[in-house]
Amino acid sequence: MQVAIGADHGGFPLKIVLLEHLKTLGYAIRDVGTYGVEPVDYPDYARAVAIAILEGRAERGILICGSGVGACVALNKVPKIRAAICHDTFSAHQGVEDDDMNVLCLGARIVGTELAKDIVTTYLAARFSGAERHVRRLAKVAEIEKEFLKR
Repeated sequence: MQVAIGADHGGFPLKIVLLEHLKTLGYAIRDVGTYGVEPVDYPDYARAVAIAILEGRAERGILICGSGVGACVALNKVPKIRAAICHDTFSAHQGVEDDDMNVLCLGARIVGTELAKDIVTTYLAARFSGAERHVRRLAKVAEIEKEFLKR
């Protein structure tokens, strides 16, 4: 599986840890930045992760900022991106299994490195269930997206 990973300056130190973790797990990685701790704007990296997924260069994404909130807000502005902040492993697998989440948002100032590794491992191992009720709900979410894109 190809994984796009990005971070702003607040998430950069955790991104470095997670890059190594992803390598040990055998994932193909597309690092979309940032590449240092100089202040940058999280929407730029949200866009880069989203584009990697939409263009088929990654199947899943991970975006890290200080809290995870800004990253999640920005990503969910992009049609077909389903991002969620997960600070526990249950949300990480449930978000994929039930909601077909394709981007994990993490708060580097919220979770420690070991928990972040567990969350990422769980998220990437999870698969969408395809259960009828979840497919129906996702279709309704897609309709909301279409409705508001027309306004």
